[in-house]
Amino acid sequence: GHVVVARSAGVVRLPARFLMVLAANPCPCGRHTLSGAGCECPPASVRRYQARLSGPLLDRVDLRVAVDPVKRADLMGQGGRGESTATVAARVREARVRAAERLAGTPWTTNSEVPGHELRTRLVAAPGALVAAERDMERGLLTARGLDRVLRVAWTVADLRGAGRPDASDIAVALELRTGIPRGAPMTAGAA
Repeated sequence: GHVVVARSAGVVRLPARFLMVLAANPCPCGRHTLSGAGCECPPASVRRYQARLSGPLLDRVDLRVAVDPVKRADLMGQGGRGESTATVAARVREARVRAAERLAGTPWTTNSEVPGHELRTRLVAAPGALVAAERDMERGLLTARGLDRVLRVAWTVADLRGAGRPDASDIAVALELRTGIPRGAPMTAGAA
């Protein structure tokens, strides 16, 4: 809820509540996919291009979503339709009510506000749910800050599907959203 600006003349603490959204092409030509189809960039060029975003910056990004190119059928309105906005909005309202009820009596009202310590000690996930996240920490794919952010997202995923607390599948969805590494997590309409 605040930002600290430190300069040689002094330090100022300012109120700040914002949602940071970043967008980037996956490579210089913009056509790189996991399968490599359509991209003509050499692998070294792709790595160099992606390395321009620093690790500390990416560690502060909670969700990473790869967006597939739009197909002609979708542009022409012939593609399949997803859920209606009203349906998704109703599910989000229900999830927010669930979170607010769980957090009643605390200084927080949403999952994003809960400190990491509370997520690890008081609002714990289901037994065994964190095995994959712990493995990622041991492999260096996830930092302590990243684990806290995965837990916040996992609580939101659990709230969206109407669960009492996150289980291993919710953690898998949150890890996939955090790292961008496919994990076979069920990304159903009720879980994303």
